[in-house]
Amino acid sequence: MKKLIPVLITGLTMIFSGAQAQNFVDFGQVSGSFQFDGQYYMEDDKLGITDSTLDGKLFRMNGFGNIIYTNGNFRAGFRYEAYLPPIAGYNQKYEGHGIPYYFAEYQFKNIQITVGNFYEQFGNGLVLRSYEEWTLGYDNSIRGARVKIQPYKGIALKGLIGTQRYYWEPYANGNRGIVKGIDAEFYLNDMFNGMADAKTKIILGGSFVSNYEKVADKTLVRDTTIYKYNLPSNVAAYAGRLQLIYGGFQFNGEYAYKINNPSAMNNYIYKNGESMLATFSYSRKGLGVSLSGKRIDNMSYKSRSSELGEALDINYLPPLTNPQAYSLATIYPYATQPNGEIGIQAKVNYMIPKRSKLGGKYGTRIELNYSNIFNIDKQPVAAGIPVDSTGTLGYKSDFFAIGQPKYFESFDVLLNKKFNSKFKMILSYVYQAYNIDVIEGHTGEPIVYTNIAIADLTYRFTPTKSLRFEYQQLFTRQDRGDWVMALLEFNIAPKWFFTVFDEYNYGNPDKDMQLHYYSAAMAFVQGTSRIALSYGRQREGLLCVGGVCRAVPAANGVTLTISSSF
Repeated sequence: MKKLIPVLITGLTMIFSGAQAQNFVDFGQVSGSFQFDGQYYMEDDKLGITDSTLDGKLFRMNGFGNIIYTNGNFRAGFRYEAYLPPIAGYNQKYEGHGIPYYFAEYQFKNIQITVGNFYEQFGNGLVLRSYEEWTLGYDNSIRGARVKIQPYKGIALKGLIGTQRYYWEPYANGNRGIVKGIDAEFYLNDMFNGMADAKTKIILGGSFVSNYEKVADKTLVRDTTIYKYNLPSNVAAYAGRLQLIYGGFQFNGEYAYKINNPSAMNNYIYKNGESMLATFSYSRKGLGVSLSGKRIDNMSYKSRSSELGEALDINYLPPLTNPQAYSLATIYPYATQPNGEIGIQAKVNYMIPKRSKLGGKYGTRIELNYSNIFNIDKQPVAAGIPVDSTGTLGYKSDFFAIGQPKYFESFDVLLNKKFNSKFKMILSYVYQAYNIDVIEGHTGEPIVYTNIAIADLTYRFTPTKSLRFEYQQLFTRQDRGDWVMALLEFNIAPKWFFTVFDEYNYGNPDKDMQLHYYSAAMAFVQGTSRIALSYGRQREGLLCVGGVCRAVPAANGVTLTISSSF
């Protein structure tokens, strides 16, 4: 891996030198993007923010710049990142700056070759997904080589090898695993002429992934006896998937299996892991319905067995929860539980037809969502051996058995109606049951039950000027009690918007913490560039995207965000 940078530089230099006579830059295309996030922090005694907690780091920033060069079938690029120091809530291991991501890629007919860093996903991600999520500070890109081949119509093959990004730590002396994987996808209707015109479309897929890690043997002392555990150096996982499409009906299912992988995440048990994800959906004009089921059993899969944080994940376990757009509904977000969960999700989207009594002139959109997630049932492997005991097979679990406790439940209703060319309204109700003990580690605290009402009203004065009012109310008898939120936003399209809002935790059982979290913001947009400035308080909590979360500390200060692309 250390030799990869000079090889890439040499190759690019040779290409540039050989093409100078043809004006290399003019014949290619350069594109890129940039973002700067800066925060200036202020002391706030009520939030517990003091000079000592700020530790002199009053200003923090995260930033990146992407540059990509494209010339015909050739692409190359890099990303520069800076965290000086990282914004509060991001892992402080990011502190520093440099170029963590670079790549060169060439497409030759039906073969694509990539060297350097890349992101990839096999199927639904149950055995492999590498991706970047800037808002979470999450990046598990793979540095190595990847080949994609289409040897025959309807067949797509992938192969890769590399190591994952771990903040700024270079790969050396086996300090994390080497990931290898292959994936194949077969579009049967394209492969066989007799199926080309069939109404039913069939897609099959399969994946195999292996992680090689130099691991030291683990020892455990019990009653003065020393036990030595031999940890596997190679951990393999494989998956099979099926997609069926018939008219408006669609089925998508995937099953994954992982051999025993004792790690810090599962308390070093030797149980094999497995996961299943299945979705059935139907759609037609004005209606969409889907039903999903998921089971996860000991499926944490990292390229370093001792890692406990949100890093070095080889796979991805999709959540079966509805992403929330309104702030009070995001106070209790669900985080996927890789050691075991079983759940369902049902969604219905329906458009009441235009010119009907309920639909009105423009129609009315209704969205329903229900999610329910439990622990899997776990039984001792033998009498006298507690569940999840280190060095054992951990537990036994029937595939379809539902265990305790409940992790999360939600029921959402959203109504979106446009009354006329000037006025539209969104109304929503959200019910949640949130296991704060399991999800956030608040040991012994009861499940949080919330009822949330939301109203979002927009009035357009002119084609370019509009005013939006948002009101939210959260009721709960647990945790921090009731909240109310109000927001006012004035837009001058397409360049300006101004916002003021306040979240008030008036129901907190601790009267000293019945605080207002006020904020004011403005933004200017010019083409692909955007500048936003805000001032105010930030409440403590979790920020989750796709079931992956990071803790967000309470803060007070000024935030500046600048982004652009070209």
